[in-house]
Amino acid sequence: MAAPAFLLILAFLITPFFMAFGFSFTNQRLISPNPAEFVGTRNFERMLGLGFLTLDPVVDDNGELVRDDNGDPTYPRLRRFTRRNPDYPHLDRMREWFSIDLAEDRRFYVLARDVIFMKALRNTVVFVLVVAPVQATLALMLALLINVPLKGINVYRTIFFMPVVISMVVVAMLWRFIYDGQNGILNTLIGFFSVGFMEPVDWLGNPETALPAIMAMSIWQGVGFHMIIWLAGLQTIPNELYEAARIEGANRWQLFRYITWPGLRNTAILVMVIITMQAFTLYPQIEVMTRGGPVDSTQSLVFQMVVRGYEKQDISGGSAISVFLFLFVLSISLFQRFITREKKR
Repeated sequence: MAAPAFLLILAFLITPFFMAFGFSFTNQRLISPNPAEFVGTRNFERMLGLGFLTLDPVVDDNGELVRDDNGDPTYPRLRRFTRRNPDYPHLDRMREWFSIDLAEDRRFYVLARDVIFMKALRNTVVFVLVVAPVQATLALMLALLINVPLKGINVYRTIFFMPVVISMVVVAMLWRFIYDGQNGILNTLIGFFSVGFMEPVDWLGNPETALPAIMAMSIWQGVGFHMIIWLAGLQTIPNELYEAARIEGANRWQLFRYITWPGLRNTAILVMVIITMQAFTLYPQIEVMTRGGPVDSTQSLVFQMVVRGYEKQDISGGSAISVFLFLFVLSISLFQRFITREKKR
């Protein structure tokens, strides 16, 4: 009876995983008359290649700094160092990822062979670091609020859970209208409560607000699911423990600290692992709302994997990203498991 399910898992999960692992070491294209060739780790080297360069500003014949129209020091063009420069062969064909001014007379550059991938990696990590703890905390707070034997409490549980049953694509489309830079609901409310003093914000068109806007929407959409998990954990804690603690004079904070939170230990591990894995698969929000923009500020690993594998027909590059993402998430999951393990006394 398990054979049909196992065959489906084998056909659509296990086999594609090993195919992606194999393609990541080739130059496989989606549609190409040329046969695929084994290229070793070239895809990973191009994807993860980093370089570092420190430059001094340009000076004139008198030794004075050459400044631009804003009065800032000017620096040599990076192309002099990253295009067939025999003195810097390791920087060949790299591009600037970001730079840091160490002092007025020196600038430190971080270069990358694949700047888009690095931006996607950074955005994905930031998304996980923000969404995972915030969503888990809000879900726990909601679970504590609805874990009371009141009449009609199931109505509130249903309301909080409703966004989970709606497709993420539909949610993303609705929130795209909410975030509209001109006539969006959010800007309308801000203008109403500020009596017109605050100008409309193009939430998805501004590199500084696009990713936080997607974070807020993602937290809202998924908090109900994790609320149910927290609620299930809360209902496994015996009421006798709370009654005994109240008799001893424990207050609300002491009840939570010494009874509720220790009783939710295994639930907390499950919630954090699930949220972390879901956050790393950031894709439909990006596809519907921003397509990775503006200025690559909302690129994600899964979005880049799909774009390269299908839109650019670079199956090997997309496969390399999928293998990297698998190993990255696996490492984080193992680390979470290690720090939350049951310690022997």
